[in-house]
Amino acid sequence: MRKTKIVATIGPKTSSKEMLKLLIKAGVNIFRFNFSHGDHQFHRDILHSIREISAELNTPVATIQDLCGPKIRLTDLDHPFNVHNGDKISFSRSCNPSNTNLLSINHPEIFKNIHIGNLIYISDGTIQLKVLSVSENQVETTVLIGGVISSRKGVSFPDVNLNIPAITEKDIKDIEFGVKNNFDWIAVSFVKEKQDVENTRALIKKFGGNNLIISKIEKHEALANLDDIINVSDAIMVARGDLGVDVPIEKVPIIQKEIIKKSNISAKPVITATQMLLSMVKNDKPTRAEVSDIANAVLDGTDAVMLSDETTIGEYPVEAVTIMDKIITETEKHYPYFKTFPQTYSSAVVAFGAVTIAKELKAEVIAVFTQTGFTANQVARYRPSAPIVAIVNSREVYNNLILTWGVKPFILTEKGENTENIITKFIKKALKDNIINSSSCIVITIGSPFGNPGSTNAVRVIDKETIKKYL
Repeated sequence: MRKTKIVATIGPKTSSKEMLKLLIKAGVNIFRFNFSHGDHQFHRDILHSIREISAELNTPVATIQDLCGPKIRLTDLDHPFNVHNGDKISFSRSCNPSNTNLLSINHPEIFKNIHIGNLIYISDGTIQLKVLSVSENQVETTVLIGGVISSRKGVSFPDVNLNIPAITEKDIKDIEFGVKNNFDWIAVSFVKEKQDVENTRALIKKFGGNNLIISKIEKHEALANLDDIINVSDAIMVARGDLGVDVPIEKVPIIQKEIIKKSNISAKPVITATQMLLSMVKNDKPTRAEVSDIANAVLDGTDAVMLSDETTIGEYPVEAVTIMDKIITETEKHYPYFKTFPQTYSSAVVAFGAVTIAKELKAEVIAVFTQTGFTANQVARYRPSAPIVAIVNSREVYNNLILTWGVKPFILTEKGENTENIITKFIKKALKDNIINSSSCIVITIGSPFGNPGSTNAVRVIDKETIKKYL
């Protein structure tokens, strides 16, 4: 079983039922819906298609609603134009259509924070400008690195603290849509502090949902508040695209490792994203550097790796998923299993005990009974070599755990009067579904009394002689 999960972003190349089915068969575990593009009807239709295909193939997949956030973009231009090193470019301090003489952005209020000497990046930093002067109506810049400027290109300010909220009016409407349509995860863009996450959670509750939250780390402010953000989030995304524009690009690899490490310690799933197989947008094979990038993210301990342009506009989306699956599978043959972290509370001690016992007994499966998914995440953070089967009784928790490294969710809706009864029901169903076999040794974590969230307090070993009694 491949332990590191694959996230694929849906776009024009992959929105048909035929392509969605091929992607799931190739190994996609989670689909990402980018709400920077497409309307609600577009996303609703694809969501229904995914659920139909998932049921048809009997292959569960999870869904992420990725909010647009306060993405700063140029306003519309009549036509693209070139700028060269040393050219002078002016920005209007009002939101008007752009032209070759005067550019505008969709959030002109941020210019009040701009000073002489600040940098302005356009199109993910491929075009770089430096502020020469700031007047009441305009901001004058000089071009440091030229390129082609066109409509709606992203604009960033790497050395400026921008006082704009992470949740926009559009995001609020999208969150309501996400709650009503039961997305498993909602990803918050441009998180800067824990309050951004808490505000999102309050909106989710306001609309009657309990969707889990992924915080995207792509701002320098977020790095200063990383521990607090991880603490209040349900998962983390290393969003290397905008992060590599907002901080010096040479710092990104070490930042990536630090975010993954901190997420692992906190038992929070973490996704590594952006440009993992970018060359496959146009080519049917990746570069050696891209293969190494994926392998290193896996070795670092990421729970999932993500495809963006590769599966939205790329010419080879299925091939990209297929090669990513192969790279992960090969890398996991050499994975540094059995990590250790401080055990600061009882459930962590139980999880560590289960992993240690499974290692010593060479158990085929670690079976985790969990009401919320919390204990499964605790077990996963120690990165055991044995597959983790998380036994849950709700489809919601089942789908949430699809993102977690090494976890295979297993739904058991039957009620058990006590611990012994529910273990018996699991083993019989697991034997029937070929999750385990008559020669398996399994390690179980469970709570007593059974069914109370947060009650995990016991580790059981079921050896192969005991398993045979259930046949």
